[in-house]
Formats: sequence, C-alpha cells, structure tokens
Amino acid sequence: MQIKDLKKFIKIMAKRLKKKFPNENEDKRILARMVKITEEVGELADEVLSHNSLQRKEKLDKYNKNDLLEEFADVVITTFLLAEIMKVDIEKALKMKIKKMNEKYKISKK
Repeated sequence: MQIKDLKKFIKIMAKRLKKKFPNENEDKRILARMVKITEEVGELADEVLSHNSLQRKEKLDKYNKNDLLEEFADVVITTFLLAEIMKVDIEKALKMKIKKMNEKYKISKK
C-alpha cells in the first residue's frame, strides 16, 4: 500500500465519521480523535507486552500476532484521521521529519 492509497481511504473514513456524528463541531472531532489515538496506543502497548510475553497467563493464552498487526494499523489510521481533520498534509510532514532526522543523524541517502 502506498501513502496515496491510505490518504484516499482516510478521506472516505473521515466523511463517514462526519456523517455518523453530524452534530459534533470541529474542535470536538479533533479532541475525540486525539482521545481515540490514546486509546489505540494503549491497545498497541498491551499487544507489545503480549508479544514479549510480559502479560499474565490468561492474556498470553489468547495472544494472536494478527492482533498486534491490527493495533499498529489502528494507530496509523487514527493518526491519519486526526491529520485529515486538522488539515495537516501528513505526507509533507513525514518528508520534513525524515529530512530533519537525516540531517541530525547524518544518514546518507542511497
């Protein structure tokens, strides 16, 4: 999957969410999306602990590697949805951050 495909999906999802919650103003949608990211990061943390066998036995018995994959995806999708609401060009933001990191850590481009 390419970023352009993800961005297309995000636009569709953002419209669906706006339609599902039509009475929410933009500030409320932004706050709700930020809270959702926090929730998804918590779920990802839970799966990372399971992946590293640092959970109690009952959770480890139910561990499924696909759950870890889904939680990573949930964090990315929810973050992209927040960027969409806030009109942040996430592709531009990523390029800027990667450039900054390349310069900071003297990473050569190949």
